[in-house]
Amino acid sequence: MKLSVAIAVLMLVLAAHSDAQEAEVAEPTIEQRFADFQQQMQTLTDDLGEKTKAALEKFHTSDIAVKTKSFFAEQFEKIKAKIDETFPKES
Repeated sequence: MKLSVAIAVLMLVLAAHSDAQEAEVAEPTIEQRFADFQQQMQTLTDDLGEKTKAALEKFHTSDIAVKTKSFFAEQFEKIKAKIDETFPKES
């Protein structure tokens, strides 16, 4: 919900900003407005994608993530060893 509100506000700000810039020059056609809007959205999504990727990579290599993975791997190995000890395989 918060993301959709933020996107709507961002679109309104972009529209107001582009209208203010366009008031200084000749009135662009609807085709030009759509092209500008498409370019702005493409730039926004590319930037958002890069930032998200960087944040996820940073989290993935963070100390807490590495320690958590190690902890769960160790616990899994302990449980597996205990099950093998409790229920030995019969050949």
